[in-house]
Amino acid sequence: QVKMSAEEILVRAVELGKNFCLYFDELECDALCKEKTLHRVLRNMNSQLLVVRPDLNVAAFEDVTDQEMQSGKGMHFSIHCYKTTTPSAGMPVAFSVQVGDKSYYMCCEKECGEMIVRFKEGEVPKEIPGESNIIFFKKTFTSCCSKAFKFEYSLEQGMFLAFEKEGCLRKLTLKKLSKDEVDETMKIS
Repeated sequence: QVKMSAEEILVRAVELGKNFCLYFDELECDALCKEKTLHRVLRNMNSQLLVVRPDLNVAAFEDVTDQEMQSGKGMHFSIHCYKTTTPSAGMPVAFSVQVGDKSYYMCCEKECGEMIVRFKEGEVPKEIPGESNIIFFKKTFTSCCSKAFKFEYSLEQGMFLAFEKEGCLRKLTLKKLSKDEVDETMKIS
C-alpha cells in the first residue's frame, strides 16, 4: 500500500510505449511557454484607447479618431498568452506594441518605492523559466461582464492595471484592489 502526499505533482503524457504503457514527464511548475498571440486594441470604461508613446515615456488612454486608429501608431497591441500549470490564477499574458519599426513590451518596475508600468524596447520571450515582471493574469472583470477584463500583476497579488488621471492624461498605472471591491478604472475591453 502506498501513502499519497497532499502535494500535487503535475505530469504530462509523453509517450505510449510497448504493451500500451503510458510514460509521463514531470512539468516544471513555474515555467511558462507561449501558446498564442492575440492582436487587439485596449479600451477603458470611457471607450478611450490605450496609446503608447515611447518617445515621451508615457502610456495613456486617449480619445482616438478613426483615422488615427487606422494608422495605429502605438495602439495595436499583441497579447501573448502563455500555457500555465496553475489556471486558477488566470491566463498568464504579456503585452507588446509596435511603434514605427520597433517593438516594445510592457513590464513593471519599482521606482521610489512605487510600482511603475513601463514599455521597453525588445521582444516578448517564447518561454519564461520562472517569475517575470512582464506577466499579468487575465481575469474576467465581473461574473456578469464577460467581455471586459482586469489584469493582475503576477509578482504582486491584488495589484491590477488601471488608469489614473494626471492632469489631462489618463495614465496607465498599477493599482491595489481590495478583495470585494469593483473598480471601474481597472476595466479593460
